Amino acid sequence: MIQTLQDAVGSLKQSAGVTRGGNRLEAIFRPNSVAVIGASNRVGTVGHDLFRNILLSGYSGTLYPVNPKAASIAGVHAYKSVGEIPDDIDLALIMVPATAVAPVMEECGQKGARGAVIVTAGFKEVGAEGAALERRAVEIAREYEIALVGPNCLGVINTDADIMLNASFARRMPKHGNIAFLSQSGALCAGILDYARGRDIGFSKFISVGNKADVTEIDLLRYLAKDDSTDVILMYLETLVDGRALIELAREITGELAHRKPILAIKSGRTTQGAAAARSHTGALAGSDAVYDAIFAQAGILRVDTVEELFDFAVGFSRQPLPKGNRFAIVTNAGGPGIMATDAAIRHGLELAKLRPETLESLKAKLPPTANFSNPVDVIGDATCDRYTAALEAVLGDPNVDGLVVLLTPQSMTDIEAIARTIGEVAPLSKKPVLASFLGHVDVSVGVRILEQHGIPNYEFPENASRSLAAMCRYTQWLLRPRTQERRFEVDQDAVRRIFTRVRSEGRTFLPEAEALAVLKAYGFPLLQHDLAKNEDEAAALLEKIGGPVAMKIASPDVVHKIDVGGVLLNISTPEEARAGYKKITNGVKQKLPSARLLGVEIQAMA
Repeated sequence: MIQTLQDAVGSLKQSAGVTRGGNRLEAIFRPNSVAVIGASNRVGTVGHDLFRNILLSGYSGTLYPVNPKAASIAGVHAYKSVGEIPDDIDLALIMVPATAVAPVMEECGQKGARGAVIVTAGFKEVGAEGAALERRAVEIAREYEIALVGPNCLGVINTDADIMLNASFARRMPKHGNIAFLSQSGALCAGILDYARGRDIGFSKFISVGNKADVTEIDLLRYLAKDDSTDVILMYLETLVDGRALIELAREITGELAHRKPILAIKSGRTTQGAAAARSHTGALAGSDAVYDAIFAQAGILRVDTVEELFDFAVGFSRQPLPKGNRFAIVTNAGGPGIMATDAAIRHGLELAKLRPETLESLKAKLPPTANFSNPVDVIGDATCDRYTAALEAVLGDPNVDGLVVLLTPQSMTDIEAIARTIGEVAPLSKKPVLASFLGHVDVSVGVRILEQHGIPNYEFPENASRSLAAMCRYTQWLLRPRTQERRFEVDQDAVRRIFTRVRSEGRTFLPEAEALAVLKAYGFPLLQHDLAKNEDEAAALLEKIGGPVAMKIASPDVVHKIDVGGVLLNISTPEEARAGYKKITNGVKQKLPSARLLGVEIQAMA
């Protein structure tokens, strides 16, 4: 559909704010002072919870609540307006109704604020009136050079020990970690914070971008690229602002910088229904999903399908070294889980490592005769800590092995805690990635904690561990890819724009072949010689001009599937055949679709 293509192109080319440097976001993440406009003493309100979150998170700067009807908020002296605050402010957190945001932004600009987060909803996601309010807020932000996050967002979090800023209405401050997360959905942020806490995952930065009226994923990626606290970047997106800028920036971050950082992304709105939901959620214009697949592939961004995958992969990247290749091994105390891990790994592009003869000899010398010595290595259900030690040292010492998945099922004789400590002690010596799957939940819980204390990611099921190791291998392949010279093509965008404008003005929603070919030609695609015949004589003349054989196809805005109505003839070689073919095609279509508008017959060289 033309509308879908245009939406995709339009949403990828909007580039407001994307050329400005990352330093302007210092006021967002590292403010010396914060004004909370709309702070409240009323429990259960955003103004109450957000203010208390900053107050109780250990924020190192100065905090100013603003509320015209309160003398103090949570025991902190309150100001009736931003103008009454006696000192400068770096960051303004705004939670007033949408219609009152513009005057507040004006006041913040006059006060010298350098950053603002508009938590309030009711902007472009609700329609034209809200969109106008949003545009006005952005105009003021740019007039005063204020970096603006939102509107319609949860807020921002920086867990760095020297700032400790929880400028959000999430339930609690996350633990510090080396993963940055940015999301276009505020509600998803709240759920992810709780999920991450359950999995003991920490964050360096956590940003809810909302409608992305000013600060976009491009600005944030540019900032996070230079952030020493961040090693892995996660994104939940409903639309992109500038596809080309994302490709160029992400390539640098994921593959060229001294401190390279993998980027993992969920892009929602894959289906038509999901795209419609995205429009009503944050006012996003969602384009063709294939466009986003192509952009992520060229940018080196690993696209994932679920939140579970996002964090499964993230903990692997954030805690383990990258593999040098895709040859993997498995050490297990149960055959079934070993097979499951193998199947999942092969399915996702890994290769089962062939162990060297000396490795097999070492295993045979230290494991019981009933063990399986080839990969996967099965140390048998009654395995002690010593067996795991022997298997891990032998397998990780094999040059043919690039990474290891180690499995454990909690059988009655299994010393779970001792084996976990063994894995934690042996794994780092190899400088190869080691991922674990201690199957279960209750019995293995202490062992899992020990693994995590040693930086070994644990997955509840073997397939998750294998998938995560495969993702790490894909990133390694990206790093090792040949760097080819970028090619640029001349495109006649004006010609394409004229075609789309005409088609839209005629109320049509798809391109007949002649117009589609004109678009492809404007983009430089090599095309077979073709032209449109509007009568039998023109068909014969075009055949002689192009040279036979040719294909003849009905040209009509009302015929999408040409063959279904007899609208295609092949291998037409003479002018007489062309005249007869024109008559046959047009008469046949008129009989089957009497109301169809006929533009003529497309004559195209056969290949």
